[in-house]
Amino acid sequence: MTKAELISSVAEQAGLKKVEAEKAVAAFIATVTSALKGGDKLSLVGFGTFSTSKRSARKGQNPQTGKKIDIPAATVPKFKPGKTLKEAVNVVVSTKKKK
Repeated sequence: MTKAELISSVAEQAGLKKVEAEKAVAAFIATVTSALKGGDKLSLVGFGTFSTSKRSARKGQNPQTGKKIDIPAATVPKFKPGKTLKEAVNVVVSTKKKK
């Protein structure tokens, strides 16, 4: 699903105009981004939790040239799905496999 498809789906399900749905999706993305940048964790009960994780600096290797490189430390976003989301996805996957 693309962002445009997401916006259309949100507009349809919430009974909003596409412009309003686009603003809502953009506001959600901005809020999650801002929370993670600030070091906060965002939990949506049943859906999942957005958080960050620290990756330490390490040595790596360029697979094309074989040259050794230094990979700097970084803070990366993480998403852990909630129970309700996992169960909903599992039902869909199980149903599709039976066909």
